Amino acid sequence: MSDHAQRILVVEDERSIAGILRDYLLRAGFRVTQVGDGQAALRAVAEEEPDLILLDLMLPGVDGLTVCREVRQRSAVPIIMATARVEEIDRLLGMELGADDYVCKPFSPREVVARVKAVLRRVQPVARESREGGGGATIEIDKGAQRASVGGQRLDLTPTEFRLLRLLVSHPGRIYSRAQILELAYDDDQDVSDRVVDSHIKNLRRKIARLAPDQEVIHSVYGMGYRYEVEGR
Repeated sequence: MSDHAQRILVVEDERSIAGILRDYLLRAGFRVTQVGDGQAALRAVAEEEPDLILLDLMLPGVDGLTVCREVRQRSAVPIIMATARVEEIDRLLGMELGADDYVCKPFSPREVVARVKAVLRRVQPVARESREGGGGATIEIDKGAQRASVGGQRLDLTPTEFRLLRLLVSHPGRIYSRAQILELAYDDDQDVSDRVVDSHIKNLRRKIARLAPDQEVIHSVYGMGYRYEVEGR
């Protein structure tokens, strides 16, 4: 296996499931670290610096949502939540806490590997155009570093939030419907609903408001979708 292979942290307390996921990921060319509880997961994130975390929702001790929240306070590493709960609120809550995707148990290991590859593809640096804004926008997008900033202050975004913001900022004033956002900002094999898009928009607004409380830049257009526009410009 190449020393440059991407490392996946599998956080799963059911050993049989964790072993299957580990085997499939290894066959796909990834390096894999496997832990069975939330505390071990937090230690592994700090020590291993994984390229992606596959995180079970129900864990002994510190649960998956708490792990996700704590990881997001210091890292934008992609996180895929795995859950046996099918209620929409759990899925949305995972997204609101900073997850980039989710899979529902029982799942196909091949599907999980496909999701892992899809999320990693989305966060690969883009070489062209290091900055974009348009119309005197106060938000700057650094594609190469996969970072966004407001007035020189860095926005702490998940990879999915960055991709969504980059789409909106690229065409100030243009209205994007939820269907267009799903098509342009998410992969085809991602099972994402309109409500998840709304959740990501809500998160973006909240994070932007922390740095620019007096400026609304992502606007809802009733019955149509969302647009990026700096007020007064």
